[in-house]
Amino acid sequence: MTDTTIRSIQTRLFILLLRAFTAAVLFIVLFVLAATAYFLISPSNYNPLNRITIVTRLETFYLVKRNWQGVEILPQTEVEVDFHRFWERSTLINAQGMIVLDHGSNQSKLIGTTYTKTTDYSIIPITVEGKVVGSLILDSSYFPIQRQLSMDFLWPVGVISFLMAIPTIIIGLFLMRRFVTPLAEVIAAARTVASGDLTARVHVSGPDDLRVLSDSFNHMAISLEQSDSERRNMLADIAHELRTPLTVMRGRLEGIMDGIYSPSPEQISPALEETYLMERLVDDLHLLTLAETRQLRFEHNDVNMSDIAAYVIDLFKAQADDKKIKLTIQDPADDAIVVLDPQRFKQAIGNLVSNALRYTPDGGCVKLFVEKTAGMAVLTVSDNGPGVPHEDIPNIFMRFWRGEKSRSRASGGAGLGLAIARQLVEAQGGIIHAENQAEGGLKISIKFPLKP
Repeated sequence: MTDTTIRSIQTRLFILLLRAFTAAVLFIVLFVLAATAYFLISPSNYNPLNRITIVTRLETFYLVKRNWQGVEILPQTEVEVDFHRFWERSTLINAQGMIVLDHGSNQSKLIGTTYTKTTDYSIIPITVEGKVVGSLILDSSYFPIQRQLSMDFLWPVGVISFLMAIPTIIIGLFLMRRFVTPLAEVIAAARTVASGDLTARVHVSGPDDLRVLSDSFNHMAISLEQSDSERRNMLADIAHELRTPLTVMRGRLEGIMDGIYSPSPEQISPALEETYLMERLVDDLHLLTLAETRQLRFEHNDVNMSDIAAYVIDLFKAQADDKKIKLTIQDPADDAIVVLDPQRFKQAIGNLVSNALRYTPDGGCVKLFVEKTAGMAVLTVSDNGPGVPHEDIPNIFMRFWRGEKSRSRASGGAGLGLAIARQLVEAQGGIIHAENQAEGGLKISIKFPLKP
C-alpha cells in the first residue's frame, strides 16, 4: 500500500464528492432564484412588486373617500415619475367591475361600462380593510417594467446566494477531507489485501463510523493473516507427519523388493503399523475439519459426567498400569447431568486423559474430578507432569502444536488430540480451559451447563 496509491484514490474520491457537493449547492441556489423569480413575476396580490406606489395611493384614496369619486385628480398631487408612468398605462375598475378610469382618464366613452378582459393584461387587486374595493388593470406595456423590477430584486438575491455558496463549499471541503483520507486508506488497504499482501493495515482516524470501519478492517486483516499462517503451518505439519511413516513404508518395501528383507509377516508388520498411523492421522484431521466448520453432527442426550469419567478411566486403565501411573476419579458428583453427545464427549475426555498419560512420568498420577458449581458441571483432568510454560498455554489447543518440536511422534503424538477436544467441547456449547497447577502439572477443565 504505497503513498501514491492512497493519493490517487484520495484525488478521485475528493473530485467525486466535490462534484456532488457543488451540484447540490448549485441546485439549491437555482431553486431559490427560480422560486423567487416565479413569485415576483406572478400577478398575485402578495407579490411585493405589485405593491407599487400607484396601488398604495389608490388604497389610501379609497380609505379616505370611501368611493372612487374624484380619483382622476390624484396625479395632480403626486410628483413621482413611476406613479405617472403607471397611471397612463392602467385602467381602474370598481368592485362591481365597472370602469372608473381608462388609462388615467375619466373622459373615455368606456367609463361606466363593464370591463372586458383581454389576453395581455395584469390585474392588481386594491384592498381596503380586507375587502377588494377595485382593481388596477395594467396593459402589456407594463410587463417589461415588471421584469426589470424583478431583475433588480433578483440580482442581490443571486449575489447573496453566491457569496453564501463559497464558504459553504469551503467548509464542505474541510469536512470531506475528514472522510476522504480514511476512506481512501481503507480502499487502498483492501486492494493490497486482495492482491495477496495480508500485512496491510489502516490508520484509525476520522469520524466515529469511519474509525469503526478502519478498526474492523484491521481486525479482518489480522484474522486473514492469522488464518493464512495457520493454513501454511498446517500444510507443513501434515507433510511432516506423513513423511515419517511414508519413509518407513518405502524403506521396508524397497528392502523386500531388493531382497534385503524376506516378505515375511515380521518384515511387513512395521509397514502396516505405519499405515495405521497415517489412517489415524487422516481420520483425526477429517474430524477436526468437520468440527471447526460446524459440519459435525451431534446426538444430544442426558449424560452423567461421572459415568463418562468412570468409562474413560476403565478405557485407559491398562495403559496407565503399563507406566505405573495411578489413574483415579476423586469424589465425583452423582447428579452432574448435562445434555450433549455422549460418544463425542467420551472422545474429548479420552484425548485429555491420553495427553495427561503421555506427559506424566512413570509412577505419577492422573486424577479426574467431577463437580457442580454455579449452575455448571465441571470435569477436570489433572496430572503431576512437567506442566506447560505459561506463555505456551494459549497454544496447546492449536493443531500440531507441541512444546518440544524435536520430540518424536511416539512420545509426543501428532498434536491433534487437544485441538480435537476443544472443537468437540465448544461445538456443543461447552468451555475448555487449561492452566498449570501450583503444585506442578497441568489441569484442563471442561464446563457444561447443568440440565435444568
